[in-house]
Amino acid sequence: MSGVAAVDRAMAIAQALESAGKPLKLSEIAQATGLYKSAVLRLMVSLERCGLIVRRRDQSYLLGHFAFRLGKAYEDAMHVEEHLLPLMRDLVKQGFESPSFHVQQDAQTRRCLLRVDSNHPTLDRVRAGDLLPISKGAAGKVLLTAKLKLEKGDANELIQVSLGERDPSCAAIAGPVYGPSRELLGALSLSGPLERFTPTAILKMTPAVLAACEAGTSRLGGSWPT
Repeated sequence: MSGVAAVDRAMAIAQALESAGKPLKLSEIAQATGLYKSAVLRLMVSLERCGLIVRRRDQSYLLGHFAFRLGKAYEDAMHVEEHLLPLMRDLVKQGFESPSFHVQQDAQTRRCLLRVDSNHPTLDRVRAGDLLPISKGAAGKVLLTAKLKLEKGDANELIQVSLGERDPSCAAIAGPVYGPSRELLGALSLSGPLERFTPTAILKMTPAVLAACEAGTSRLGGSWPT
């Protein structure tokens, strides 16, 4: 096996584990990657050695500490917090609802990476680090559809609104933040109690969210759709 082929197969294994979001048996990895179990097993030795994967007592595998370090290095390199938190705090200063920044965790979930509470007396229950369903909520819908809408040229339809989807008492509005090559980095949202998301309020929040998303995209080296 050539060096390039070995790297490609190793990455296929790592991607299969990341997409699954749970430990996988050797046979499941082979099925997900299309590789022979013998080939997977040989690569596992190297991947375990560098800490990219971990083998559990039940002989299943999951991503290891080195994968976490790579993710942290990526976050640090992109300076997401440094560039987005000032924009989020500015939204709070303008009197808007609580801003959050969400990234896709796997096929079923998203993670709240950043959160700033608004100055309103009542808030929704979202904290940095929370895992939430990707199929519900404005931020989740952005993560699932923003790339498709961008490819179709629907730049004016990138905003998503959810009213009582994930939590019957809460609502949110969200838009996409892009990186280099228009890679979708995440979704920037405003969320709060449902009763404060009146049609008038949503109309006021929409340009503010779009402006923050555009500014965040620019700061992170991306190109905003026109």
